[in-house]
Amino acid sequence: MEINDIIKQFNIKGEIKSVSPLGNGHINDTLLVTTDCEKYTFQRINTDIFKSPDELMENLFAVTEYLKKHYPEDKTINYVRTLDGKRYFRSDSGCYRLSVFIDNVIALDGARNTSDFYESAVAFGGFQKKLADFPADTLHETIKDFHNTAWRLENLKKAVASDSCKRLEGVKKEVDSYLSREHKIDTGIILPLRVTHNDTKLNNVLLDEKTGKGVCVIDLDTIMPGLSINDFGDAIRFGASTAAEDEKDLSKVHFSLELFEAYVRGYFDGVGNALTEDEIRLLPHGAIMMTYECGMRFLTDYLEGDTYFKTSYPEHNLVRTRTQLRLVEEMEQNYDNMLAIVNKYKN
Repeated sequence: MEINDIIKQFNIKGEIKSVSPLGNGHINDTLLVTTDCEKYTFQRINTDIFKSPDELMENLFAVTEYLKKHYPEDKTINYVRTLDGKRYFRSDSGCYRLSVFIDNVIALDGARNTSDFYESAVAFGGFQKKLADFPADTLHETIKDFHNTAWRLENLKKAVASDSCKRLEGVKKEVDSYLSREHKIDTGIILPLRVTHNDTKLNNVLLDEKTGKGVCVIDLDTIMPGLSINDFGDAIRFGASTAAEDEKDLSKVHFSLELFEAYVRGYFDGVGNALTEDEIRLLPHGAIMMTYECGMRFLTDYLEGDTYFKTSYPEHNLVRTRTQLRLVEEMEQNYDNMLAIVNKYKN
């Protein structure tokens, strides 16, 4: 089927006027569909990653319909069903979904200032608060063990043992650094199961293009049952660094307490009283663990021949590994300061 024919399988308003590429996402192919009445975001679901589109779309509809029902005044993604009432359309060329396009907003790959990072924190904190009473255990785990740090460590150990690409000799220092932190993974504290986003980067919050205020959390594909401290931690890992994830010059890579404080302040403004005392106390731990975990994943992929993450040159994953390790080291050095900031702003 042609793209326009697939789009017409959805309950769209008006006649199609144009179809054009949209965004720079790495997972799903995305197009902007413009009709004479409305704009839509049209995507082909990456079934190499999301192997069960039924479960994926069931998650997305459950969460967004809950948000629309309980918070009708707030903006959220509005998915459009097919003409026969299904959540997505399957053809010989793939699985497709459609949602109403959100206009007059921007998505940033990097914060222009601390205000941008603050606004993303308000949005993600609010997202956690709004879904605090949603039964997280009813959601499907669409990517198994996504934030299972202990399992990620076992994968690293296997990659080290096999050394299938003969790269171990040059990264023994990094391997030792990650393995030496194994004892920090388990806190021994049972935390509440939450609805988690699992990809809390700045560019997954739409900001009003005029005011800069947070409008809507997007890219909900990785919504699953999880821990609030992981969502918080991944946002800090990505956003509180002074350099890009693949910066080769480690002298430019630092953990910014200023950006951390901006995010903490916004996060508590958004999440209110939705978290337990244990969750609040372990927020700095979450930041360290998500950075540690991500670095391990880069290192594992490097040892296995760069089969998961997209790379632009042979040492790309190794460079990423080292930036994450630098951030882990500086977070550990600043742990008491991080906890003091959390205690300063907690509700």
